[in-house]
Amino acid sequence: MAKKINSNDKVQKKRRNETYSIYIYKVLRQVHPKIGVSSKAMNIMNSFVNDLFERLVSESYSLSNNNKIKTLTAREIQTSVRLVIPGELAKHSVSEGTKAVGKYRNSI
Repeated sequence: MAKKINSNDKVQKKRRNETYSIYIYKVLRQVHPKIGVSSKAMNIMNSFVNDLFERLVSESYSLSNNNKIKTLTAREIQTSVRLVIPGELAKHSVSEGTKAVGKYRNSI
């Protein structure tokens, strides 16, 4: 990591900027192997994923508060996906999520 010296002569580590770019790129490779993506388009997709994640977390938090539980489970996440994502896309999202959770549970 690059180090930065400020006016008080303290050494600060540069904060890493975490994005979903590599995951978006991997999915693009699976769907369309010959198509690339510009950095501007990748920034837009990254903003989209961050926004969707924030909406899902917010909805999940509301559901857990309404049900007076303190732990987010797969059930709250699945319900928030059904509420936030529209129509057919929600059905596909739920099935992919269920498949991912099942794969995870089988691995441990």
